Amino acid sequence: MVELFLFQDLLIIFGFSIVVLLIGDRLSVPPVVGFILTGVLAGPHGLALVRGSEEVETLAELGIVLLLFGIGMEFSLKRLMQIKRLFLLGGSIQVGLTILITSLIAQGGGRPWGEALFLGCALSMSSTAIVLGILNQKGQSASPHGRLSIAILVFQDMVAIPMLLLAPLLSDAEREFDFSLLWPILKGITILAIVFVSAQRLIPGLLLLVARTRNKELFLLSVLTLCFSVAWLTSNLGLSLTIGAFLAGLIISESEYSNEAITNIFPFQALLVSFFFVSVGMLLDMNFFFHQPWTILGLALASLAIKTLTGGVASLVLGLPMRTAILVGIALSEIGEFSFVLAKTALPYGLLSEYDDQLLLAVSLLTLMISPVLINLSPRIASWILHLPLPEALRMGWQGEKEEKNALQNHVIIVGFGISGRHLARSCKLAGVSYAILEMNPDTVKEQKRKGEPIQFGDATHLSILSHLCIQDAKGIAVLVNDPIAARRIVQVAREANPSLYIIVRTRYVQEMLLMHRLGADEVIPDEFGTSVEIFSRVLRQYHVPDEDIHAFIAEIRADGYDMLRYQNAHVAKLSEIKLNLSNVEIASFRLHPNSMLVGKSLLESQLRHLYGMTVLLIKRGMQILSNPPPETELMAEDIIVVVAEHVFLKQASKLFGHLEKDYV
Repeated sequence: MVELFLFQDLLIIFGFSIVVLLIGDRLSVPPVVGFILTGVLAGPHGLALVRGSEEVETLAELGIVLLLFGIGMEFSLKRLMQIKRLFLLGGSIQVGLTILITSLIAQGGGRPWGEALFLGCALSMSSTAIVLGILNQKGQSASPHGRLSIAILVFQDMVAIPMLLLAPLLSDAEREFDFSLLWPILKGITILAIVFVSAQRLIPGLLLLVARTRNKELFLLSVLTLCFSVAWLTSNLGLSLTIGAFLAGLIISESEYSNEAITNIFPFQALLVSFFFVSVGMLLDMNFFFHQPWTILGLALASLAIKTLTGGVASLVLGLPMRTAILVGIALSEIGEFSFVLAKTALPYGLLSEYDDQLLLAVSLLTLMISPVLINLSPRIASWILHLPLPEALRMGWQGEKEEKNALQNHVIIVGFGISGRHLARSCKLAGVSYAILEMNPDTVKEQKRKGEPIQFGDATHLSILSHLCIQDAKGIAVLVNDPIAARRIVQVAREANPSLYIIVRTRYVQEMLLMHRLGADEVIPDEFGTSVEIFSRVLRQYHVPDEDIHAFIAEIRADGYDMLRYQNAHVAKLSEIKLNLSNVEIASFRLHPNSMLVGKSLLESQLRHLYGMTVLLIKRGMQILSNPPPETELMAEDIIVVVAEHVFLKQASKLFGHLEKDYV
């Protein structure tokens, strides 16, 4: 019966989520808010439709683990180096100011400094899920305010880990300092060192072995096993599951398999993280909310104001314009999902009471619901503020729009690094065109990385993989994979991600061309056409058709989209104009044997042209080549004589040269 109750609870959650998310989509409410409302409505303090809240919380715990695992995988030192100034300076100012202001206010209200500091840490977190969702939806991730917002969000995610470790230390802040309080931090540093040393030696080899199988199920299972293993290990050593999951993500983050791992883990992560938000909504006591709505609303508005101010100040210190500062401040104004994780950690240590926990929960949920509306209104708010008489330096920013740019811009993405991909990469290199490579063969990735190629392991059918290669800023993409289904999906995803992208695809068969064009490809080159063009060009050369005529015909075929070869009734007038008036003429080679009557005679004396219709093109004598030999050239035994003549004359003169190299037929 327990299983039946859990099944019933999950069914209710899914059903409510669908209805709430559909309504929320009409009202432009982010999915995160929809999941929270689902928990509020279906939970024990709402309609009390869900009975097995403990089971849902178990799934939520798993969601938190995968959330931290995904954040760990997204953390890349190489990527952060590109935005290091935004990340370090902007993030530290926003988080530091929020903690400082909140702590001072809390201490003014009579809170011990340890609790006040932890409240500041909790309020400094913003919602990565909401902000990234809105930025991606509006296509503003690469905008000045989008890049800074993302950099600060990543910084917040990073500092949340030491905040979790500081909880035991802050709980004893009012007592005399004891060095034993540093033990959790020292333990965390030790575990971190052990994990990274192991990662350098064990994990890359293991993932390489798994990736070689090309088995996606095995790859996914291996990644999940790594995540849960490290989380379980850290939990048994006295740290939390969330920290272990984050460390597991860090292990993979710097490998060439991180993008593929993120893409494979995302569906599970998204589903289980949704349970986390539903469980958060279930924790909210609506009676608590209705008993003091003005207090909760006032604290929510104060929190929004403080975080808007700190985010704006961070932007201004970086030298960005006032408009960018306003947009960044409003985007980061809500209290994010990590605050719930911090609050859950603080409860056992007495940093928060049950009342504080409910109050923080209610205020956080209210800011999450108000924030999307404010973000959508932020351009209008910025325009209104900019109409005020502000100093020009404040309005324009002391560094203007000087920000870190994406390393990849106006580049070519090469999907598949076979022969065609290698040739294209070499051509791009010679032409000075920047390019990035995606390949699914781990051995190829490893080998080419050693050679300095900008290659990554990943499945290009996923938008997240292509986004890591800055598809929005790319000039073109060449799809050179042998899987036709994957190629179709790549073309579709690439076209949706960048409508102005130039897409060229290599296919195997003619029948795939029309579908590829419909999906958004600009050029489609079938292997069949490449083979057929090579065949007929060589055949025409055998009939001594001039190369310029052959090249002109090939150019016309390509310009016509190969329609001349695709349809039997296509216009082929150009081919018929090529004169094959040398169709009976052939070139043949003969060895002049000692028993031939021609040995010792000159070409003029042999009368090869007059009697046998043969014109001698060249004579090979040992290592010497006599091209277009004069009439007085003497023929010698073992000469190789290359002649041109009609087929009938060659057949009649077959015994003229003695024992032939081969019988001519």
